[in-house]
Amino acid sequence: MGFRCGIVGLPNVGKSTLFNALTETAAAQAANYPFCTIEPNVGQVAVPDPRLDAIAAIAGSAKIVETQLAFVDIAGLVRGASKGEGLGNQFLANIREVDAIVHVLRCFEDGDVTHVEGKVDPIADAETVETELMLSDLESLEKRVPAFQKKAAQGDKEAKAAASVLGQALDFLREGQPARLTKPKDEDEERIFAQAQLITAKPVLYVCNVDEGAAAEGNDLSAKVFAKAASEGAKAVVVSAAIEADIATMAPEDRGDFLSDLGLTETGLARVIRAGYDLLHLLTFFTAGPKEARAWTIEAGSKAPQAAGAIHSDFERGFIRAETIAYTDYVACKGEAGARESGKLRSEGKDYVVHDGDVMLFRFNV
Repeated sequence: MGFRCGIVGLPNVGKSTLFNALTETAAAQAANYPFCTIEPNVGQVAVPDPRLDAIAAIAGSAKIVETQLAFVDIAGLVRGASKGEGLGNQFLANIREVDAIVHVLRCFEDGDVTHVEGKVDPIADAETVETELMLSDLESLEKRVPAFQKKAAQGDKEAKAAASVLGQALDFLREGQPARLTKPKDEDEERIFAQAQLITAKPVLYVCNVDEGAAAEGNDLSAKVFAKAASEGAKAVVVSAAIEADIATMAPEDRGDFLSDLGLTETGLARVIRAGYDLLHLLTFFTAGPKEARAWTIEAGSKAPQAAGAIHSDFERGFIRAETIAYTDYVACKGEAGARESGKLRSEGKDYVVHDGDVMLFRFNV
């Protein structure tokens, strides 16, 4: 199961530097001019989770496999992108294909790094990008909604539902509000809304790119972004992309001391990855054995057969039951055998809703 977070923002705010650090590659060219990223680069990033190491140690696993998120580095948007400015049509199409938007905002002053708007103002930058995304969605719905309304008037039930939910989204956009404020009434409307692939329906994480001195606590500019995020029900994190780029080139054993010297307890990227995970309403379950301990990603609310399907479609199709141990019980009982003896291993059926941290073994028959 793949989940993709698209990194967006104006040119020269640190998107590609952040992406390079996230993926620990030089796949995205970072340069001090607009459109240095033409094609979206995609990187798979391991989700940090100390629980996996603990499970692997108890199970004596020879291999550890972390769960991952995909981050897509999308070229910088500029004013007029919704009308095709700055290769805008291509970039907007790339954003439409991701599950969540990671919106990088420049929260640092640096005379050597050109700002496309000529001044450092993260709130204005955010509004520039948001306006272009809303205009793109507005143009899309103004073409589609009248067609659905026409079919609805002829008695088409599917078109009636589409006209209702997408008409509501169109109303929000006309008022300068994102489509994510739309509230579908039932599963059918939720399906129609999702199929519309509206950019402003996607959840947003604001990443405040600050200088080294503000990496621990942020600064006045990032504080404004956090206030904006709070007012929207969105999330925000502080990162120094320059620091993260340095860390990405270090040996793992040297990173702790480097972070400590800067007054940091973890990398900014760990915060970005964790926030992206939360943004998509994901959770982790584990499988463990002598060969490997592995973390798996599913959507919160998924049932046991869906979790089995994350491993292999045959597991879901032939699902019988799931032998399940809560993470805390797995650790306290020192593994599967102890959990079984203590009555902490549960046999769960098809209606079991998986909890974050469950250690699971699936029984199936195909």
